[in-house]
Amino acid sequence: MTMSKPVFDRLGLGLWIGAFLVVLVLVLWAPDTRTVLLAYRYGSQEFLAGRPLYNIQSEMGYLYAPAFAALYIPLFKLGPQLGGLVWHITGFAVLTFAAMRQVRKLGGSELPWLLSFGLFLALPMALGAIRNGQATILLTGACWLLTLSALEGRRAETFFWASVAVIAKPTAIIMLLLVGALRLRLIPVLVLAVLFVIALPYAFAPAGYLNDQYRVFAGMLTSMAVDNTSHFVPTDFTAPFIKMGLPIPEFGATIIRIVMALFTLSIVVWFDRKLERGTADLAIFLTATFYMCVFNPRVEPNTYAMIAVPAGLAVALLWREERGGVLASVLSVTLFLTGLTGVDRHIHDFFYPWFRPIAVTAVAGSLIWWFWAKARDKVTRDKVTRDKVMNEGPVANG
Repeated sequence: MTMSKPVFDRLGLGLWIGAFLVVLVLVLWAPDTRTVLLAYRYGSQEFLAGRPLYNIQSEMGYLYAPAFAALYIPLFKLGPQLGGLVWHITGFAVLTFAAMRQVRKLGGSELPWLLSFGLFLALPMALGAIRNGQATILLTGACWLLTLSALEGRRAETFFWASVAVIAKPTAIIMLLLVGALRLRLIPVLVLAVLFVIALPYAFAPAGYLNDQYRVFAGMLTSMAVDNTSHFVPTDFTAPFIKMGLPIPEFGATIIRIVMALFTLSIVVWFDRKLERGTADLAIFLTATFYMCVFNPRVEPNTYAMIAVPAGLAVALLWREERGGVLASVLSVTLFLTGLTGVDRHIHDFFYPWFRPIAVTAVAGSLIWWFWAKARDKVTRDKVTRDKVMNEGPVANG
């Protein structure tokens, strides 16, 4: 660690920002190349014209809530280049701010190194989604800030980031449910945020039109969750079994998702109660993103950008706390190289779609186990301290 610290104090952060600047140049140079912003602009265009937003026969195209189409209108009117620039900057800034806020909450020494090294490890896996302008980047930052705000009991911030997260992608509901289970008193705030997002488009379009769009939107979400006949290739935990020719039946996959949801809830409750505050926040968000990436039926390769930065920071924290070691080294290399599997077409074709769920499960599972061990050790130390105080109490009073 003493050798890597001077290098990564600034190198990782510099590469993170430098790669993003290259992305902005590409957005200005070729705004319609390698981007999902075409779907966003299509949604706003159809919304303004009062035409249907969704094609229920297609698993691609505009797949977001009506509120997204309404709020993207200003960027749509700015044009592909300037609007794309603002959109990319917004998502990147929110995610980077969330990572910086998380690092400050971790505290301790070497915080610049912690942030820089974590972002360096996350860059390969996150860069594809950043380049494409996917809402996953904004979703990740908003969900992370939602988690931090809710665990601190900040109601206004919780409402704001919950609203942003739901607007970014409907899958944010998973994070809202998890946060609500951890902080029951914030459930009214979270419900209000969802109702606000649902009601927001009615300020910009007729009620009849929006009622029809919500009916189609709900039907589309339901069909995507259970329909296996589409051309969409899932990259969740079922992908390795499909690759081996042993597909998991939908009922069995649903049972596994429910079991893992209960496991996720139980482990984050344990982290919330037993770990120190800053470490608990990171452990909770890492566990939540692991579930949202590996056990979400609508996962694609760039969805794994959601776990990239929290996993990078968690590996950096492991490296700092354990002063390096085999586990930290292996996880660092695995996380970094997993993001590079898409740099070449032949490599991508070989590893798609089975490799990322396996690699991310190995990395996240190891980190969750390490956080659990830290929590268990803290419980043991606290018990020893209490026993010592109780045993020394009568002597002190005598």
